[in-house]
Amino acid sequence: MQVLLVDSGIRLVAAIAILVVGWMLATYVKRWLSAGLAHLPLDMTLKPLLASLVRYAILIITFVLVLEQFGVQTTSLIAVMGAAGLAIGLAMQGTLSNVAAGVMLLVLRPFRVGHYIAAAGQTGTVREIGLFTTLITTRDLVFVSIPNSSVFGGVITNYTGERLRRVKFDVPVDYFNDLAKVEKAMLEVIAASKLVINDPAPSVVVSELREYAVVMTARAYVRSPDYWQAFYGLQREVKDALDKAGILIAVARQAAVIRNEPQSKINTALDRN
Repeated sequence: MQVLLVDSGIRLVAAIAILVVGWMLATYVKRWLSAGLAHLPLDMTLKPLLASLVRYAILIITFVLVLEQFGVQTTSLIAVMGAAGLAIGLAMQGTLSNVAAGVMLLVLRPFRVGHYIAAAGQTGTVREIGLFTTLITTRDLVFVSIPNSSVFGGVITNYTGERLRRVKFDVPVDYFNDLAKVEKAMLEVIAASKLVINDPAPSVVVSELREYAVVMTARAYVRSPDYWQAFYGLQREVKDALDKAGILIAVARQAAVIRNEPQSKINTALDRN
């Protein structure tokens, strides 16, 4: 009886020691890991997640070792825990797939918070990358929550992932215009914009010949955050510049007498018809 009490006492002390050491080890490892991950180029959401996962893994091992000191068959316990984990995993496979996709999004980082993306049929600015869902805000300020599995399993278009973005728009002008004059007028106003980057240089080219129009295509590079301001602003500035230069925007020939064209051009158009 005395030997049994001594043995039980030793096991109890060993279990307490294992529990204390395991708890302290888990805490310090989490701190060390958090400090080490701070110097790595990982997402801020992923760093505490990894540190917490390591801490919980150490605590689970500590718990198993403590039970072993009291004569619990840890092999059977581990088997039961594994079976329970498998059952829970099968029941929550949709949720777990979102978690796995969230971790992959945080590791691979196809986009970051603040980027303007298109994913899973939705377009907007990324507000948060969570373990279960990705939160975005559309341009209409509509809040959208997308399951991570849908985001990671489809095509992701990141419009602001690069430092620069190209603005492109078409301007149909009349065949009567001097194309060199049109190109010069458009290029001057585009190059003069404060939003346009000089390298790569902007360009204006003839991209298509239609029945009643010559299509001039303007291309310019701007900083990604300035895209929409440049896209709308440059078109208005180009229109104003063409008006000042007396350049005619293309319309159907039948409408020639309606718009205020020079009489000589109207006569020429009527003769051709």
